[in-house]
Amino acid sequence: MTLLPVNMGDHPDDATLGAAMAGLPPNAPVVIMLHGFRFSPERHETSPHRHILSLEPRRDCWKAVSWPRHLGLQGDAGLAVAYGWPARGHIWDALARADLAAADLARLVGAVRRLDPERPLHLIGHSLGARVAMLSLRHLAAGDVGRLILISAALFRRETRALLAAPAGARAEVINITGRENLLFDVLLRLAAPLGGPTVAGGLDAENWLDVRLDRAPVLTTLRRLGHRIAPPRAPICHWSGYLRPGVFGFYRALLMQPHRTPLPVLRSRLAPATRPPTFTTPWVRGAP
Repeated sequence: MTLLPVNMGDHPDDATLGAAMAGLPPNAPVVIMLHGFRFSPERHETSPHRHILSLEPRRDCWKAVSWPRHLGLQGDAGLAVAYGWPARGHIWDALARADLAAADLARLVGAVRRLDPERPLHLIGHSLGARVAMLSLRHLAAGDVGRLILISAALFRRETRALLAAPAGARAEVINITGRENLLFDVLLRLAAPLGGPTVAGGLDAENWLDVRLDRAPVLTTLRRLGHRIAPPRAPICHWSGYLRPGVFGFYRALLMQPHRTPLPVLRSRLAPATRPPTFTTPWVRGAP
């Protein structure tokens, strides 16, 4: 399994990056993984490289699930890039740093593209990491990113529509993983940035966008018929449900490693009848989805 840790502002040189990709089959992807709030590589105890972005995560935390291992990026299957950025402090500080991290991430994507222009490249991020992934599209060219998997994304609909209209956003395919378990955290985001408007938790209508509501039994049933057996929610409130649910990484693995077998139009047609927007009842937040 190939894992390349990278931190914001501290990228590998071309020789190191090229060596990490050397020997990969032409269709083996580069998958850049992005953590969310409260992680930071600047402190040993909060480093994502000891946690979800590690092959051997720490054993003293129930949320420490190895993303690269569960995504199946083994041997020459692909290159897993663990991208760390300072997402600690007040939420307002982390939101500001997300913009800086997005520009830095775009430079990393650009380096991969420069060394291997035809290599499939995908992004997967949780919460503020999903925000960083989407914001990076502002700085990229059409076709630079193939797919983005957004898990409980800290994103607002208005800004997301603008990102999808950018050249890189128009060519990318975006899978938005959402559900009621994240409702409390979505409300907290709305309170932290009240001018942002509704979030993507309520879904978005775009040709290259797919909402997957993992809190809905019909969605889980449809995914099971497609070969992806994902456990139902275990708790009514869980910000990390999108990557802790048993079976969910099998779905993500198929999306990232076999995009030709998981075409977005087919997934949309199969999931559409089971994916009507849920009704969120948050009367204390004006205009919440």
